[in-house]
Amino acid sequence: MVAQQGTAKAVPQDELAARLRLLQELSGRGVRALARDTGLSSSSLSRYLGGQTVPPWTAVIALCRLVKRDPRPLRPLWERASDPLPAPPKTSRQVQPPSPPADAPRPPRNDLPRDVPDFTGREAQFAAVLTAVDDSRVVAVDGMAGVGKTCLAVHAAHRLAADYPDAQLYVDLHGFTEGRQPLDPDRALRTLLAALDTPSEKIPQEGGIEPLAACWRSELAHRRAVVVLDNAADADQVRPLLPGAGPTVALITSRNRLLGLDEVPPVSLDVLTPEESAELLARASGDPGGSDSRLGRDPDSAAEVLRLCGHLPLALRLAAARLRHRPGWTVGILVERMAEGATEFDTAFAMSVRQLDRAQRRFFRLLGLLPGSTFDEYVAAALADTPLRSARAMLEDLLDAHLVQQPAAGRYRLHDLVHQHARRAAAEQDSPAELEQALGRVLDYYVHAAAAADAAMSYLSPIREVSAGRPPAELPTFTHKHAALFWFATEYTNLMAVFDAAVAAGADVHVCELPRFMRAFFARRCGTTHLNVLFERSLVAAQRLGDPLQLAEAHSDLGFARYNAGRMAEADAAYEAAAPLVSDVGDTLSEAELTMRRGYLRWDEGYVEEPLELFRLAGKLYADAGCPMGTVHATACEAWAMLQLGHREEAARLARRALDVPHADPAWPPALTARITLGVAIAHEEPDEAAEHLRRALALAREDGHKHNEAWCLNCLGVALRQMGRYEEALASHRQAFALLDELFEEHWKIHFLNGYAETCRLAGLPEEALRLHRQALELAPKLGYRYAEALAHEGIAAVLDETDPPAAAEHRAAGQAILQELKPGT
Repeated sequence: MVAQQGTAKAVPQDELAARLRLLQELSGRGVRALARDTGLSSSSLSRYLGGQTVPPWTAVIALCRLVKRDPRPLRPLWERASDPLPAPPKTSRQVQPPSPPADAPRPPRNDLPRDVPDFTGREAQFAAVLTAVDDSRVVAVDGMAGVGKTCLAVHAAHRLAADYPDAQLYVDLHGFTEGRQPLDPDRALRTLLAALDTPSEKIPQEGGIEPLAACWRSELAHRRAVVVLDNAADADQVRPLLPGAGPTVALITSRNRLLGLDEVPPVSLDVLTPEESAELLARASGDPGGSDSRLGRDPDSAAEVLRLCGHLPLALRLAAARLRHRPGWTVGILVERMAEGATEFDTAFAMSVRQLDRAQRRFFRLLGLLPGSTFDEYVAAALADTPLRSARAMLEDLLDAHLVQQPAAGRYRLHDLVHQHARRAAAEQDSPAELEQALGRVLDYYVHAAAAADAAMSYLSPIREVSAGRPPAELPTFTHKHAALFWFATEYTNLMAVFDAAVAAGADVHVCELPRFMRAFFARRCGTTHLNVLFERSLVAAQRLGDPLQLAEAHSDLGFARYNAGRMAEADAAYEAAAPLVSDVGDTLSEAELTMRRGYLRWDEGYVEEPLELFRLAGKLYADAGCPMGTVHATACEAWAMLQLGHREEAARLARRALDVPHADPAWPPALTARITLGVAIAHEEPDEAAEHLRRALALAREDGHKHNEAWCLNCLGVALRQMGRYEEALASHRQAFALLDELFEEHWKIHFLNGYAETCRLAGLPEEALRLHRQALELAPKLGYRYAEALAHEGIAAVLDETDPPAAAEHRAAGQAILQELKPGT
């Protein structure tokens, strides 16, 4: 079957952490000294000792060596804490990176906000930033709120872009955003990796931050990119996001000095000088600054504007915008309006807001309620319950007033200080009921938009209609799966924030349904770690709702998330909980979905006949539910299972039946599974057609950018070429498959390919290589719980040893037969 994402997740950690603390006590060192002497970071070591993160095995060895203790007794405990389980081949998801049309190369990613045209002063600081980048490749710009840190960093990033053409990335870490928790390093790294189009199969899903940060550094190692890490809370938040070896540069901004980043040179910003402030006010307001200008005619009032703005660039630009758009105002009128405020920030913001009409002021206040980061005009329209056209016009007005920023085409954001002002104004001027309704409209929008995006992707599982809230008047249009995937990647941090907001608001139906529409995206980009957490909370919400169907689907969804994470026992338990609920509800579609999922699980546990029956039953249930695409899905899985059982003619017949059903996406998972199955099944009788099917499948997998499926296709092509007697070509195909897995660091995936590769080696006259591969499979299969692969390894070794060591061959053959007997029903 076509592969899908799957990983394992750390489970019990407390016992391991306690043993590590004993090692610390033996060392007689504090955390900092212990970190220094073992070469670990103090923040990571604190998480290991506190049981928050399972350390890598190398860290355990370093701690043991320091106190002269043998680490080997800790290995079983570390493995239980890490609980590494396999990422098995599955059929329901495809990693699909957003890509442009085939006839146009995708341009490098550029997320940088617009460079301000009136950048003023800061010559020394700007030079210091460029010097620090040249010397250290990383620089931290710090200073108080509104002092222009982001403006300077973005200005420098635009200047550096030509020398770093591979990508220009920007992420707001929300270190000081009122009403929001700082963006944790895990989400920040996944956002950055998604921006680089990193396939989810390359992104670690276990082990905490360190493997994820290592993947980020690896992705940057051969790129010349510039990365702006804006609004950092502290050194611990930003440290995992720094590039490693390679040419990439990073510019960090924070309101705090990042003292924990000793290796990063700081550039501190103070307020502008009076001369620079005057120049900025003149340039931003469009005033020439001469004696006949508004500023020149009233220098005392102009000086008072600078004082009220605190010489802060943000406040100065807001004040200047009022002058620019109010040609009838004198500078004295501006001072009077500004003096009504309590502080220079609130004065500037409130003054700007007062120039708006009533609808615009309400619109601005409500924007402060958005729980996410950047936003588009669709969610803004839903938030304010206003037509899209009106929302777009008001956003343009707010842009002119410098109350909204536009970091990229079609995306908007509020500066932290503006965001604070909008939230406070909403709390003071709008009733709690109005604010609750506005937040509800945002939750409704994201569930319905996610459902629309999911429908545009070639996901297997049919999902019922949205029942959460009311659909918004207008949604984005997703013309193809690439557009949908790009929307998910862009909105990822917002979707996570919206989910948290739904949990906090007790919007249980939204909590149940939002993750369900994000499964395809998680499979392609973010893996399963977060999806497990989301479905855990969805189950709690479903239990509160008491809706039998929601509860049944929540158990089933959690089971599938567990299965994708390699947590087989937990998946089985969740399916067991779902089964009676699905039966009581009598929903045929949910029953078909659960039956398919149980088939995947039983197949990966090593059973062969039971999953075959489950796939057949699922096909009938999908047909009864009026879901022909689900029936094709079940048929393709049945064909693959029949092929593994040696029923080649029946496998080919079923595969052709699946391929006869048209689908708009040629890389649709059931079609890809059927094409691979057919190619292997007919390799003896129709070698040319078989090779064509397999090479077509390989091309589609490569076009999708799904490395796991590419490896799968290469391995199956090797099997088919071996059956054709083309041994050298077969060996080359197998080797390419294994090279891909080595590139992805996916050792556990090799269990699916080792025995087939070994059989090709045996028939190609390479018995020693065949024996080595079979023995590797025999060692790996029991660890991963792949009993069927273990049986095949025994039989493969027996075939190699038949001529040189018949007694040993007989022992292995008997062992293989015993395992197969265990896997038969009723034994």
